[in-house]
Amino acid sequence: MLYLQSRDQFEVSISDSKVPLRVPLHQNWKPWLKTLADQNHLRYPCSASPHDIESALSSTGIHPSPEIIHEVLTLSYNYPFSALKFFRWAGRLQKHSAYAWNLMVDLLGKNQLFEPMWGAIRSMKQEGVLSIATFVSVFGSYYTAGRFNEAVMSFDLMDRYGIQPDVIAVNSLLSAICREDNQTSRALELFEKIKGKIPPDGDTYAILLEGWEKEGNPAKAKSTFGEMVVRIGWSPKNVSAYDAFLRTLVSELQIDEAIKFLKVMKEHNCFPGLKFFTTALDNMIKQNDSVNAIPLWNIMMGSGVVPTLEMYNAMISLLCNNQIDHAFQLLDQMVFQDAFPDFLTDNMIFECLVKNKKVRETGRFFIEMIKNEWPPTHSNCVAAITMLYDCDDPEAAHEIWSYMLENHVKPLDESANELLIGLCNLGRLSELRRCAEEMLDRKINMFVAWPLDGSAT
Repeated sequence: MLYLQSRDQFEVSISDSKVPLRVPLHQNWKPWLKTLADQNHLRYPCSASPHDIESALSSTGIHPSPEIIHEVLTLSYNYPFSALKFFRWAGRLQKHSAYAWNLMVDLLGKNQLFEPMWGAIRSMKQEGVLSIATFVSVFGSYYTAGRFNEAVMSFDLMDRYGIQPDVIAVNSLLSAICREDNQTSRALELFEKIKGKIPPDGDTYAILLEGWEKEGNPAKAKSTFGEMVVRIGWSPKNVSAYDAFLRTLVSELQIDEAIKFLKVMKEHNCFPGLKFFTTALDNMIKQNDSVNAIPLWNIMMGSGVVPTLEMYNAMISLLCNNQIDHAFQLLDQMVFQDAFPDFLTDNMIFECLVKNKKVRETGRFFIEMIKNEWPPTHSNCVAAITMLYDCDDPEAAHEIWSYMLENHVKPLDESANELLIGLCNLGRLSELRRCAEEMLDRKINMFVAWPLDGSAT
């Protein structure tokens, strides 16, 4: 879980990427930056003296506003030395904002320039603009660089810099740790040392549970989840924690356990989110597990989570194997959830009806499909014609064949031959001969030789 700070805190990305999301640069400064780049001041910062950089900056005649300083720094993550010189130059013209300082700390940290990064932090303390958000950036920079001990050390140093660590700082540090592979045990060890001093919240446990999910460790996930319930109780707000815990169980094929815990959550009016239900449903479909899928679906519908069309299609696909009536119930219900049946939905239902030899339902549903402009696939047409002739409904079979001809549903060869075989089996030889001649005129390949008496050879 990437722990998100509140809006009034540091907004600079602490992702693994060295370069943050770019923002549009002030139009007046684009040609200026190009000039500096052409003069090699930004392209080769180590070869340019501070005097040359400052001279080039001063020659622009532009007084940088705080917004422009932010934009330039944001675009300078690949040029840390030039960014530092620019920052110092701009700082002599005006006092930097807290956001600019935080940008500079993040930029230096992401480039592993830790000594100047700490120099900037000391300056921020003197300026009175140091905040927890600054240390959040430091945690991420150290962990991205693989310097785990220094990240923890930074947390321990916060109070020396006048910043009292709180749960936001704890969560940010744990998040930085858990983003790395196989580091959740290290995060848990740190958590055990801190939790007595700084009480955890739901986000704290969500971060740890997502770490166990990433590592596929359901035993540790159960232990952490149990402590969470004892320590902070049940709350509908802790969706991320419930999501991560249940996804861990389902991903490790402990589906029965997941359903059991889900029912307990329901008793406390707590539910996971759409992400869990999607993951769980996918796993159950792979296991052809309609026994657990149905109670899962019912709990989801009672939780207020609105299933997507893809989820409806997945569930219908599963139920069509052995619970066709339930599949039809979902088909009727989905429109009330703003999930309207599509081509795939209708063809799954149609295929299910054909396989189960629901003759009347097949004919009626075919008409409905045509009205909705979601016609059956070629393979479903072939199967339907075969079934309808076998079940003594040649009129419905011929209706499907006529639709295929009129709407150029190709290839026609298989459907044509099933039609001829059906007519032959019913002894309707004159009709068979007429249809065969029409098919020859249309140059449709017939797989069976039909003599004049109508018997197939």
